[in-house]
Amino acid sequence: MAERLLIAGGGIGGLAAGCAAAQAGWEVQLLERAPAFTEVGAGVQLGPNVTRILKAWGLSEALKNVAALPEALHARSVTSGAVLSTLPLGAAMQTRYGAPYVSVHRADLHALLLQAAQNQGVVLQTDTTVLIAEQAVEGVTVHAQCGAIHPRYTGQALVVADGVWSPLRQQLLQDGPPTYSGHLAYRALVSQAQLPQHLRTQDATVWMGALAHVVVYPVRGGDFLNVVCLVEAHADGVDAEAIKSWTAQKTPTQTQQDLHTALRDACTPLRALIDACHGLGPWHLWPLCARPPMQGAFQQAQGRMALLGDAAHPMLPYLAQGAGMAIEDAAELGAQLTHCTSAQVPQRLAAYAQARWQRNARVQARATRNGRIFHATGPMRWGRDLGLRLAGARLMDTPWLYGENC
Repeated sequence: MAERLLIAGGGIGGLAAGCAAAQAGWEVQLLERAPAFTEVGAGVQLGPNVTRILKAWGLSEALKNVAALPEALHARSVTSGAVLSTLPLGAAMQTRYGAPYVSVHRADLHALLLQAAQNQGVVLQTDTTVLIAEQAVEGVTVHAQCGAIHPRYTGQALVVADGVWSPLRQQLLQDGPPTYSGHLAYRALVSQAQLPQHLRTQDATVWMGALAHVVVYPVRGGDFLNVVCLVEAHADGVDAEAIKSWTAQKTPTQTQQDLHTALRDACTPLRALIDACHGLGPWHLWPLCARPPMQGAFQQAQGRMALLGDAAHPMLPYLAQGAGMAIEDAAELGAQLTHCTSAQVPQRLAAYAQARWQRNARVQARATRNGRIFHATGPMRWGRDLGLRLAGARLMDTPWLYGENC
């Protein structure tokens, strides 16, 4: 009889873990608190380090059907509009790293993993909130709530993949909630067919300014454009929950005014894109919350419980690796669970944590550092722009991240 893995959380990380564990021969039961499997947000960028894993799972064709394949990533100045540097993607990335760089709608990636999990026999249960988990020598018991019912589930291991606000993390680590980073993200998703021809693109662009930057890239086969404006909006002494409440009360008019203020020095092409987005759909406002880089393997697994994705290592989006690190976590988890008996679970999960925590910490730290660079002011901003002009492609590439032996 197969060993049984419980997973708390049905987002990208949880579904990826389900796929990996099922391929490793485990019986998997996934518990999701929402009444249906859905995904919020807009675009996700997946580097070769991630698409290589999806290919190994047999999902390349499904990904190709929903993703866009930008040919280049351009770094441009918010104020002048000048192209500071260009990193070739497309065939160049495929040749260098053996896997493509793609951009995909988050919901499309989620649906792809959901279908894969179903195909592999993962038992998926919605409207089920995990309340508490108890470890014992022989396994894990999860107490949950499903409407008026309070079922219990047992297994040999539990994967905690319930997101940045994970209550199970608090039970295990007792390290408090994530903190507000001082950054806000304004996201819009627009149909390219509704944009003026000169604003359409199949490339990715990052517009760098002072205390703000804008990221643009195609999704859904290139039919839609994901536009994200990230701005600094520090609020000393305000906790993350209060920031969530404050941003939820923003009206569309206030959001539009905030964007105009943040991009008041923007060049004509960027301003035209932002103005066009205002007329084509709503802007969604998200406060960015995170944690410091991981400090040790204990933050990734303890006993028969393993943390994965944002529950383990929430990060700022300035390296485009939040979903990527969750999928990498899942791949390593699957490798450790292969030919794993119940008695070996604590040892294997400890090996999983040891294999993952330092890389996750490095990505968290680099994402934070990139945020400072993208939002640089004064001499640091001049140095950033000059460096990109002189050695941009080399500076923008990350072999340590994308390489096969990373």
